[in-house]
Formats: sequence, C-alpha cells, structure tokens
Amino acid sequence: MEEMSGKSLSESNISDQHEQTTPPNYLARCYKRSVGDLYNYESDFRALKEEVKELMSSLMAPQQEEIKRIYQTLMEIKTTNSNIESSMAFLAAQNIELKSKIERLEEQSKNDRNCIAILEDKLEDLQRGSRKANFEIKNVPKIAKESKDDLIKMTLCLSNEVGCIITKPDISDIYRVKNIRTSIKNSPIVVELKSTILKSDFLKSAKSFNRKQNGKLCAKHLGFKTDENTPIYISEQLTARGARLHFLARDLVKSKGYKYCWTAYGKVYVRKNDDSPTIAINCESQVQNLLQLE
Repeated sequence: MEEMSGKSLSESNISDQHEQTTPPNYLARCYKRSVGDLYNYESDFRALKEEVKELMSSLMAPQQEEIKRIYQTLMEIKTTNSNIESSMAFLAAQNIELKSKIERLEEQSKNDRNCIAILEDKLEDLQRGSRKANFEIKNVPKIAKESKDDLIKMTLCLSNEVGCIITKPDISDIYRVKNIRTSIKNSPIVVELKSTILKSDFLKSAKSFNRKQNGKLCAKHLGFKTDENTPIYISEQLTARGARLHFLARDLVKSKGYKYCWTAYGKVYVRKNDDSPTIAINCESQVQNLLQLE
C-alpha cells in the first residue's frame, strides 16, 4: 500500500513538476499574432500605397498639365524659330540680290555720269560754236519802247567810237537779254555778227580804247544824251558754264594774286605772271585745285 501510495505520489509529482517546468506555448500564440499582424501590415501597406499613389497622381496631374503647356509653348517657339530662320534665309538671299542690284546700278550710274559729262562737253562745244561771233554790251540803260533799230544804232555808234567800223549788214541779229530778275534793269545787249574775225577785232579795239582813253566806255559812246556817264562793258558772249568759270577765275585772280584773266572764243584763261604758262580753265574742280595750291 505504501509502495502503491508512493508510486502514485511520485507520478503525480512528476506530472506536476512537468507541468510546472514546461514553458507555455508562446510560439503558437506568436505565430497566430504574426499572421494577423502581417495581414494587417499588408492591408496598411496597400492602403499606404494607394494613398501615396493618389498623392503622387494629385501632385503629378498639375505638373503634367504644366509640362503639356510648356511642351506646347516649346513647339510654338520651335515653329517661330523655324519661321525666323526661313525669314532670315529669305532676307539674306534678298540682301545678296539687292547688293548685286546696287552694284549694277552704281556701275550704270558711273557710266551714265560719264555719258552725261561727254554730252555736256559736246553741248558746250555746240553752244560755244554758235556764239563765236557774238559779243555783249552790258549795263546799257534801257530806253522806252526800245526796238532793234535802236539797238543797232547804239552798236554802230559804239563801233565808230572805238575805231572798228561795224555796218548794219554785218549784224546778223541783235537783242536785249530778258532777265527774270526784275531788280536788274540794264540787262545785256547781245550782238550777233556774221564774222568771228570782226567780233575779235571789235573786242580788241574796245579794250584798246579803255587803255588809251582817259575815260572808259560809257553810255555817251552809244549815243545817249541822258545817263551818258553810265559805264558800259564789252565782252564776248559766254555760255552758262563759261560765265561760271569766268566768275570763279576772277575770284582766283583776286585771292591768289594771278595777274591775268581773260576769255577767248568762249574759253577762260588765267596766268600767274608774265613768265608763267597760260592755264585754260575747263572745270570748277580745276579752280578749286588752284585755290588750294600755295
């Protein structure tokens, strides 16, 4: 009985001891908790993922719109740049064409100026030739109802005074120049003779008269009874260019101390002194060059 009792006691003790010493089954409980937590984690992750995705979508939406707008602007800029490049290429081609045209026009203008200069020289020669037998009487007082006969009488009287006789048949035409400036009353009288030699002799006689006589030519030598002391001047009839060159040549004589300035057969000549050569004045630039010389 005691043994039985002892055995039973021992087993009971062992069982109790076993129950006391065996650790509780935490693994099962942890495993159960981990599976649940993992499911929760996955759910939370998916929710977070969706939330992040929605957030990224909400953030990217305006950026995408901005990118689309920028892209559209860039495309417009690209198109504009392309148009500008095309325009620049067109303008460059036009510039080359215009430059070529300008060069051709400049060359043509140069040729035209040369042709004009040649034509002006020819016209000058023709005008000079048509006036080679003409002379002018300047500063002659104008009489009332003046006629050609009055002008002829003045000329014949003057020729008698200077000692170079001119007859009425020697005169091809005679007229007083019409002057557009009303302030000038005594406009020149042009006498057209039939002989260039007679014109030259008359001019020489008039110059000789002025050198030899105490008083120079004046209106009384034309037969005037009034304003008889009005000075008159005799010279050959020059062309417009010749008159301009004669004016400049006289200015050259005054400013540079030239001794002589005269005209002959429509041309203008100057001479520095008795020992210097005679210079024919052909253009205004020639006078300017002479003025610049020391």
